[in-house]
Amino acid sequence: MGRFRDALARDGLQAIAEIKRRSPSAGDLRPDADPAAIAPAYERAGAAAVSVLVDERFGGTWDDLRAARATATLPLLAKGFFSTEEHLRTAREAGAEAALLLLRDLDDRTCASLMHTADGLGLDTLVEAHDADELDRALALGAPVIGVNARDLSTFAIDRDVQLRLVARARAAARSVLVAESGIHSRAQGAAAELAGADAILVGSALMRAAEPAAKLAELISRPLVKVCGLTREEDVAVAAEAGADLAGFVLVAESPRAATEVLPVPDTMLSVAVWVGEAGETPSDLDQVHPHEPGKVRGRDAAVLREGERVATHLDLPWEEDDPAHWERAATIEGRVLLAGRLAADNVGEAIARVRPWAVDASSRLEAAPGIKDPEKVRAYVRAARP
Repeated sequence: MGRFRDALARDGLQAIAEIKRRSPSAGDLRPDADPAAIAPAYERAGAAAVSVLVDERFGGTWDDLRAARATATLPLLAKGFFSTEEHLRTAREAGAEAALLLLRDLDDRTCASLMHTADGLGLDTLVEAHDADELDRALALGAPVIGVNARDLSTFAIDRDVQLRLVARARAAARSVLVAESGIHSRAQGAAAELAGADAILVGSALMRAAEPAAKLAELISRPLVKVCGLTREEDVAVAAEAGADLAGFVLVAESPRAATEVLPVPDTMLSVAVWVGEAGETPSDLDQVHPHEPGKVRGRDAAVLREGERVATHLDLPWEEDDPAHWERAATIEGRVLLAGRLAADNVGEAIARVRPWAVDASSRLEAAPGIKDPEKVRAYVRAARP
């Protein structure tokens, strides 16, 4: 059938928004959740698909799937502990376009048989792996959609670093659609999964705990991301995080007027970016931004944004201490993820976003009280103007 897989394979980071009333690890999340109301709200907020828990351990039933189907038109994922053909037939009859298959509970022969049955019923499958061995099995099975769950279902512990490594490994090995599952509560965490190679994220608890689940979903998948660069002090990192910035930049170039001595710690609502000239060094940063050398200047103009040495975006800036009237027009023609910089602040970032539609925006010098010292009000105003 392909509706589920195709929806997740669209350009940009997609989201599977989940409906569940409780979790074995967290207890009650939203006991009064109404799938008939939440599913269409997720659809309006931009979800690519909706996951509906139909297992009583999560407070779900097959009637929840039927209720979501009655009010929403986007693909539905039936989520439970499925092990028989009858489970898949029930999912299809209740209105699902896809069903979850947990490799933790299924041997390869059974999983392959269920994938074949699902295909005959017009169901896609989300084959879920929790560790390297299960991921290898999913790849060997040729699963068209693979979920990589950050949660250990035995201990309920979340390990997002392991998840990101597995997603990157799967992306290098296969053309499967990849879904990062569990542990995503911020735009930065979703972006980390995206940059590792995930096509989509599956988000449940963060939405169910939110005052308005659909609004939280819209926030998680909205673009552009917002970067505050030239940070040198812990108090400025804190201001940027409190304001809602997603990326924190640290310039590790001694000649820069806003040079930092190190990459400072950031909260899990942000990704850290080390800024270099020439080549990247060793830091704990999530990303590296590497500008070329240019004689007589602190840096060359544009930069490669790298994740573990692999290019994941292009940073487009003005020439050092120079202007370019065609900067935004040029940026709008660049394919792939664009991180737009160049004397941005609250007064012009909205227009820049409208004209370029970048993946992220970046501001530094115009947010300062002095070189390397941020003005909190300028930072807050910039982030407010840049966030959707």
